[in-house]
Amino acid sequence: MKNNNRKLVWQLPFLTFLVIGSILIVRQQHNMPFQHDNGFIFGTVYDIKYQCDSNLQQSVKAELDKVDKAMSMFNKESTVSKINRGERPDISGTMFEELYNTASLISKDTQGAFDITVSPLVNAWGFGFKNAMMPTKGQVDSMLQFVGYEKISLIKEHNGTFVDKKDSRVTLDLSSIAKGYGCDIVARLLRERGVRNFMINIGGEIVASGTNENAKPWQIGVNKPTDDSLNTNGDIQTILSIRDKAMATSGNYRNFYYKDGKKYAHTIDPHSGYPVQHNILSSTVIADNCATADAYATAFMVLGLEGAKAVLNRRPELMAYFIYADKDGKNAIWYSPSMKSLINK
Repeated sequence: MKNNNRKLVWQLPFLTFLVIGSILIVRQQHNMPFQHDNGFIFGTVYDIKYQCDSNLQQSVKAELDKVDKAMSMFNKESTVSKINRGERPDISGTMFEELYNTASLISKDTQGAFDITVSPLVNAWGFGFKNAMMPTKGQVDSMLQFVGYEKISLIKEHNGTFVDKKDSRVTLDLSSIAKGYGCDIVARLLRERGVRNFMINIGGEIVASGTNENAKPWQIGVNKPTDDSLNTNGDIQTILSIRDKAMATSGNYRNFYYKDGKKYAHTIDPHSGYPVQHNILSSTVIADNCATADAYATAFMVLGLEGAKAVLNRRPELMAYFIYADKDGKNAIWYSPSMKSLINK
């Protein structure tokens, strides 16, 4: 009995110190301000909120510029531009290698529905780097000869790691995953600086960690997929409570055009070479990192509802929220059962 009393007496100061320390930490976090940075990157805007006693905008912008220097097709000196010109930059241990490996895994998992070599077709249909429009069937068939994720690979040589193209005409376009990756890079920076509560939004791709200014999970809206090429519609379909997750949305309701009464949307099926005509209007994916969410959101637009469900069945770590056109042409909703607890509205 005496030994137990002595042990309790010894433990009480420690427990008191622990409780007081926890209270001080919580109070400090509560009093610490939220910073708010925004800017322009990857051809879109970014908006970042984070709880920190100092502003990190310069460091954030420096990291985003590194991503842009690796992935941008509009930067002639970027890694991807050099590869597309036929040069062989060493990508060992670089952001490019990291993102390439992620893209390759998701391409295999979706059987090519996600494909970073599809840019010639995107350009040909008027949605990419160039502004051509309405290719002929012969032109599409010709381009399909040098489109396909299996036509590229990484090779390791004594002097580095390089992208190997089976056809010199193959070009890479990482725009369907780069924004998500940029969010991940900023999140990595913030965590390294000890920041735990933050929300990163780059062109609609999001990483949310911890809680917002009201000490609640971040509230992220999913837009209604109405034709809105000017990006003026702000109607919200639902609101999701996100914490310690990444979220990305892909849809064909903003980047499209009509030709001879037919709608052509920017998501291209890498297998057929034509804009997709599936029933998914908006594909929102939640994952542990934003590059993964970004890529799968694009892949699901290509696969359609049933194909997307098949992937989700074998990837339970992913959650998805789909707005699709039912058999009567009306908007309908399907979402992963695991996402139910995140839906606020």
